[in-house]
Amino acid sequence: MGRVMSSPSDAESTRARRAYRCPGAWVVLLTVLCLGLTADLWSKHWAFSTVAGGMSRAEMEEHNDQVPPQREYRQTALPWGLLDFSLVKNFGAVFGIGPNQRWFFVVFTAFALAAGLFVFGRFTNGRQRLAHVAIGLILAGGGGNLYDRFVFHYVRDFLHMLPDVPLPFGWHWPGGGDGSSSGLFPWVFNVADMMLLTGMGLLMLHINRVERRRKRAEAEKRAGRGEGREAEAGDGRAPVEAA
Repeated sequence: MGRVMSSPSDAESTRARRAYRCPGAWVVLLTVLCLGLTADLWSKHWAFSTVAGGMSRAEMEEHNDQVPPQREYRQTALPWGLLDFSLVKNFGAVFGIGPNQRWFFVVFTAFALAAGLFVFGRFTNGRQRLAHVAIGLILAGGGGNLYDRFVFHYVRDFLHMLPDVPLPFGWHWPGGGDGSSSGLFPWVFNVADMMLLTGMGLLMLHINRVERRRKRAEAEKRAGRGEGREAEAGDGRAPVEAA
């Protein structure tokens, strides 16, 4: 994994440049984390206090963990049916996957956040800013939803893309017993979910870039070794094989 995340010239320089020893890397990570976490928690608070018409938390708790997500409050966010604010109490993971598994997701998210910090400190160096931004987004998204699970026992979702666009040919998504399963995009999500997906995409992009650089460096090294052997052969000397 270390070879994928960083391509150092030698082991000693790698240890010297690791992100946990670089103040600039911590500044990038913590800035993205704080801004992302603030945006997520503020947007959830705004949606559940504005779209719900000032409904109190006690009123929100009328439905227990065993009932399906409620979609009683909805407002248009963007014209032409692009996006709606639709309040949902999500007892599962991203996009409502795996409902009513609160403590499993609490433990899983805590381990995932710890793993993100480990990857940041162990497998990135101080110059890999794209990786630091990606990990900061993942930590912010996971932290925002983890906060909801601790405080509310569910995740507050409120963004619904293409709410009135049906699947073609009368198709339905599997496992859906209500009319919402016939929508092109039936899932309701939040800012934390967007940060999680964006962060994972950026991290994959970073890994791909580092891997391409490593392969290019290896190719250049092999090419240089071949040129050296040709030069030695031209001088009438036998090429020296690397140990």
